[in-house]
Amino acid sequence: MFREFREFIMRGNVIDLAVAVVIGAAFGAVITSFVGDILTPLLGVIGVPNFENLTVAVGEATIKYGLFLNALISFILIAAAIFFFVVKPMNMLEARRQTGVVETPTTKTCTECASEIPLVARRCPNCTQPQAV
Repeated sequence: MFREFREFIMRGNVIDLAVAVVIGAAFGAVITSFVGDILTPLLGVIGVPNFENLTVAVGEATIKYGLFLNALISFILIAAAIFFFVVKPMNMLEARRQTGVVETPTTKTCTECASEIPLVARRCPNCTQPQAV
């Protein structure tokens, strides 16, 4: 039973998943710090106040809707930071990579039997008909 568990843990996809979770948590901390320590204070410069103390009393309950507004603004800033600093650059990098990829054919179709043959073949290996080079 221990051997099966060890084999399961040592599979590549389990290790990859573990690494992804750790890197994702570290990346999340960086983005959260970027938003909380840099972007959110900049909102004060453009006149967006801190809503932390906004509350409404309903009977005995206190609804802290200001914390919700802060969380909503934080979510929007995190989504924008990820989009502009991760997604957009990765999309541009992938588009640049795709334009640079030009696949040269390595096979051609035999004019007689329509089978795939190497591009440099002078005769078809299947029907032995001569091919134009």
